[in-house]
Amino acid sequence: MFLKMRSILLLCFAAILLTSCSEYQKVLKNTDVGPKYEMAEKLYNEGDYKRAVRLFEQIAPKYVGKPQGERVMFFFADSYFKTKDYYLAGYQFERFVKSYPRSEKIQEATFLGAKSYYMLSPSYSLDQTDTDKALAKLQVFINNYPDSEYFDEANTMAKELTTKKEKKQLEIAKQYNKIGAWDLPRLVSAIKAFDNFVTDNPGSVYREEALYYRIEAAANLAFYSTFDKKQERLQDALASYNNLMKYFPESKFKDDADKLAEKIQKELSEYTISK
Repeated sequence: MFLKMRSILLLCFAAILLTSCSEYQKVLKNTDVGPKYEMAEKLYNEGDYKRAVRLFEQIAPKYVGKPQGERVMFFFADSYFKTKDYYLAGYQFERFVKSYPRSEKIQEATFLGAKSYYMLSPSYSLDQTDTDKALAKLQVFINNYPDSEYFDEANTMAKELTTKKEKKQLEIAKQYNKIGAWDLPRLVSAIKAFDNFVTDNPGSVYREEALYYRIEAAANLAFYSTFDKKQERLQDALASYNNLMKYFPESKFKDDADKLAEKIQKELSEYTISK
């Protein structure tokens, strides 16, 4: 009995689904925008964003400048967002913000447009064009809507993206340092890159790491320098060590830093004796 009832229910569901699909296909091929608008909004409200967006794609150009245009364009952009088509969502939200600056949805659209690019932000090791765009848009939102319900989320996303960019900048400097093991001039680039990182990102979570690797780069440059440049470079490396200890006296790099400082001081004393 149970299996029979289950089969009947499945058949009814299949029939409803086929009818719904048939009706959708019929409206999709219809040239009349009215039925398309009604079904697109119905599907959107039901959470069927994939089918809704196909209808919105067809009718959006027809509603430009019309009273329903604002509603259609927001649903259109949001349908792309809900289906994770973030490139098109970002583009459509940008259009919405420019077209309807006084809309009641302007705050949400600005936020979702920024979030679209946040979702597109790749790993730190890749090109950060979308990260830069997301950060710029998030900053605009944060500046313009400090009382928004989305403010905290926007701040969290901006901080995450900023940290990602800092990570990329630090890894580039570390790569110079690594290559410097067999290409001494690269150590000069590494030191400059670490200095720039510390200056550009004073509150970075990677500040301690940058200060330590700055010691390593400066020390290695000094150790392999010619006699006339060695003393000055050893002193610079020691100053780097003192800087790390000043800001991070209990640094996780302390043991390695202490070993480098000991070697630097030993070479400085030998250098002084030889003079």
